[in-house]
Amino acid sequence: MPHERQHRLRVALAFALVYVFWGSTYLGIGIAVEHIPPLLMTGTRFLIAGLLMLAWCAFTGRKIRVTLSEVVRLGIIGALLLSVANPVLARAEEIVPTGLAALIVSMTPLWFLLIDTWMFRGDHVSRRGTIGLLLGIAGIVVLLWPKLRDMSSSPLDRRVLLAALTLPLASFAWALGSALSKRWQEGIDAFAATGWQMAIAGGLNLCLALALGDPARAHWTRAGIGAIAYLIVFGSWVGYSAYIWLLQNVPMPKVATYAYVNPVVAVFLGWLVLRETVDRYILAGSVIIVGAVALVTSAKVKSKAGLDVPATELPVVEGTGD
Repeated sequence: MPHERQHRLRVALAFALVYVFWGSTYLGIGIAVEHIPPLLMTGTRFLIAGLLMLAWCAFTGRKIRVTLSEVVRLGIIGALLLSVANPVLARAEEIVPTGLAALIVSMTPLWFLLIDTWMFRGDHVSRRGTIGLLLGIAGIVVLLWPKLRDMSSSPLDRRVLLAALTLPLASFAWALGSALSKRWQEGIDAFAATGWQMAIAGGLNLCLALALGDPARAHWTRAGIGAIAYLIVFGSWVGYSAYIWLLQNVPMPKVATYAYVNPVVAVFLGWLVLRETVDRYILAGSVIIVGAVALVTSAKVKSKAGLDVPATELPVVEGTGD
């Protein structure tokens, strides 16, 4: 069917955008926080991105008007995703090695399964999908094993340890916000919802940054401003919008596969841009992760009605972001 084929192409494109551009944001965030405090950086990034997104929606005729209750719901989602999860990650990347941070954040798909299956009684992935999720975690371990092995040879700095312990909170907040997004945005244009979430969270982050005196510690260098600009365009507009659209059109555990692919993209961008070494662990981990993604994305999903359907036969959710 033409409509079904078109929908599959849109899903494939959205996954590609999330996989590639969100993988590159590790590099962008790392550069930005060298010059600008995390809350100030994320506040600036998301407020600008959100307001411009809403302006674009209005210009193209999309409905951006929302009720007070919808504003509250979108604000909660935005706060979880962009005022808790993202700033905590940005803050941790000031201290925690990128490899360790990526490994801890890669537990996000497990939070997805726990929240969607047990808390909200949502879609259930088959045993094949569960094996794929666990295989993905194994792939991340293989990918980053040299970094973990090197770190174990010397005692961790206390600040590094404390910062690392905040990352499970960030991944849980991200998974919870994503689960709420799938349930609370029905009837709201996906791109308008994205704009509202970013604008609300950006404003909240800026208020917190001002209260903490972050502007006095910021250095608005060309590199820092360039990193924020990149994060606005490719991290927020492109990647985040594609992610929100996927949450409305694809079962959540499948969307969670981005957490496996993004570290691979980040590693290879490090090799391409920073000339970092790609060793056998990276190659082996990448192969395992690709296999894990294939298992999860091809697994059957048990609907709330108790029916098992292949991924290619899942009913199309009418997304207003089409």
